[in-house]
Amino acid sequence: MLRVIGVRFRQAGKIYYFDPVDHKVEQGDRVIVETVRGIEYGSVVMGIRHVREDEVVLPLKKVLRIATVGDTEQMEENRRAAKAALKVCQEKINQHELEMKLVDAEYTFDRNKIIFYFTADGRVDFRELVRDLAAVFRTRIELRQIGVRDEAKMLGGIGPCGRVLCCSSFLGDFEPVSIKMAKDQNLSLNPTKISGLCGRLMCCLKYENDIYEEAKQLLPDIGERISTPDGEGRVVALNLLERRVQVELRETGAVVEHLLHNVKGKRSPQASRV
Repeated sequence: MLRVIGVRFRQAGKIYYFDPVDHKVEQGDRVIVETVRGIEYGSVVMGIRHVREDEVVLPLKKVLRIATVGDTEQMEENRRAAKAALKVCQEKINQHELEMKLVDAEYTFDRNKIIFYFTADGRVDFRELVRDLAAVFRTRIELRQIGVRDEAKMLGGIGPCGRVLCCSSFLGDFEPVSIKMAKDQNLSLNPTKISGLCGRLMCCLKYENDIYEEAKQLLPDIGERISTPDGEGRVVALNLLERRVQVELRETGAVVEHLLHNVKGKRSPQASRV
């Protein structure tokens, strides 16, 4: 077992494990850590705990120190400098007439590198741009192409539900979302109804998907013939969350609704009328 803490570098960003060494680190502290990008400033979102070796990427990077007031001030200065750098970079992009959309910029804590994030429809030859930026900022330059979901996560916004975007407020990682999830939940397949600000399927389609999949295993399929207290009939509609089925009776043609419980299988389940 390894002794670790969880650190984030952005709000709702991915959680990375670090070795706390001998530092008494608690949730909510700010720390200076060693990363593959260099020295970084992060927030502790998970206190000291023990995890298995297969849960971390080895070798485990270390916490250098708990952040001081001076470190926090330097981080704020880095953020202000990154905003100014964003404007300069946009001017250079316009000069080179590159088809790319600049999204964000950030300095590493030690100012050894500045990273510019952008979106583009395809590959972009930005070698001349990098040379120009290096001449202006006198530091290492990295241009990183991101997807539209990452763009929405960085920029934030208000979703169709009226709340702050999940990806920018609490989701650490994106999970796969498919159109099948919308179908299983009987949602409109109109793209404008099930797409987020990024233009991709909304992340929240995943939240209740397991419940719907479980219900589908218990309930009969639409069109399947089942036995009910009113007689045999054909399933014409389902309410997966409430475990209800609407059945068209074979003898009378009437449509009745039943609540299924203690279901042992999808074939000929016993139903009790609501």
